[in-house]
Amino acid sequence: MDRENKHLDRRKFIKQAATGSAALFAAAAFPSIVPSSVFGKNAPSNRIHIGQIGFGRIAMTHDLPEVMKHDYVRVIGVADVDSKRLAQGKAWIEKYYADKGGKSSIDVKTYNDYKDLLANTDIDAIVISTPDHWHAQPAMEAAIAGKHVYLQKPTALTIKEGRMMADAVKKTGIKFQLGSQQRSVSPWPQFHRTCELVRNGRIGTLKRVIVGLPGDPAGGNPAEMPIPDNLNYDMWLGSTPMVPYTLDRVHSQTDIGSRPGWLRCEQFGAGMITGWGSHHIDIAHWGMGTELSGPLEAEGRATFPTTGLWNVHGDFEVEMLYPDNVVMQISGANPNGVRFEGTEGWIFVSRGNVGVTASDPTAAGGKEHESFKASDPKILQSEIGPNEIKLYKSPEQHTNWLECIKDGNQTISHAEIAHRSGSACLIAHTAMKLGRKLYWNAKKEKYKKDKEANNLLARDQRFPYGTEYVKGR
Repeated sequence: MDRENKHLDRRKFIKQAATGSAALFAAAAFPSIVPSSVFGKNAPSNRIHIGQIGFGRIAMTHDLPEVMKHDYVRVIGVADVDSKRLAQGKAWIEKYYADKGGKSSIDVKTYNDYKDLLANTDIDAIVISTPDHWHAQPAMEAAIAGKHVYLQKPTALTIKEGRMMADAVKKTGIKFQLGSQQRSVSPWPQFHRTCELVRNGRIGTLKRVIVGLPGDPAGGNPAEMPIPDNLNYDMWLGSTPMVPYTLDRVHSQTDIGSRPGWLRCEQFGAGMITGWGSHHIDIAHWGMGTELSGPLEAEGRATFPTTGLWNVHGDFEVEMLYPDNVVMQISGANPNGVRFEGTEGWIFVSRGNVGVTASDPTAAGGKEHESFKASDPKILQSEIGPNEIKLYKSPEQHTNWLECIKDGNQTISHAEIAHRSGSACLIAHTAMKLGRKLYWNAKKEKYKKDKEANNLLARDQRFPYGTEYVKGR
């Protein structure tokens, strides 16, 4: 065998891991061919090449900085349907590397269509930081293309989309991570600590979980406006219906860091019940031990705007029943966070008076509150014994994903966990919309004897966009 054929670098291993042949390859070749010590752990052959889909406030302020801080990562491509943001993304990434002191310049490739980015065989993994209605489809397509996926929450616009996405990830074996960063110990270790204490009975038998979420205001200008030349509006709408363009329906053309209007339109998401709910309900599931199932019943009510463009829920209250008669209560009237109540005490956990980003709504009443407290301070100091439940400990959400790509381990927020927390949020939203009790079969992922509710498990998708039209699914 000649030298060229013997040189099989680590990045090729990453690609083979994504297509399901990692075990055979690792056992037969990887340990004895070009070990990382030969060139150093950050050698080009060891790097993970990443493509960024969507360049907005979350990509710029959160996803890209957390990924790019690792020297073994290179972001080499960016895709966006807004050519202005696409150019900003290229310039931002290249400047980041230049400021970091790179010895050679990097030419970030740009793509108006993310499918062309997925076709780039040099790319190993994808970060998706797009509006909610553009989550499930590119995640599915990336998985089918053999790319590892970091996806911003929530997983999908509907429960059916989420199931299709989770199944695609399972089938392909790629490493998937949801951006539910409260699970990782950085920057908020109190969530992991809380769930471990609850799972180990430090508050007795769990009886109730109280979740507080902020709300969104009504408003928005519905007047039709000319579509900016730099925006592929048809593709931006994706699988959702064609509606007239207006600035407050999409995103700012001048301020990339501002909160975009699409977050407040039901056409593209469900509002804060999935926005913040994907974080807090995920933590509730972790503490309850129901990460791979879901509620049994759900009942809710909410007010919805009747004027203006923005129409996601305002004030709301939802109650869901889980196995073992544990009740979850969710409301905007509660302090922003999660409170676990048991027979022997309670623990409250939150980020404090912190939004997902600086432009997000904050806690109820806008007053700062403690991020970690209990009915008895001694509960918080309790030691977890060697034979007790030890929950998965991740250093930071993006870092965990990257490490799992390298070592083949499962991520802390894998696709099935992500789908189930997203489903609970959407079940709560359906209860709010219908205003009556719903009965959920978590195994079949359907409502019991409720045609109206089951009709909301999916939405019609506008061809050629949507998970229904993904090739190779």
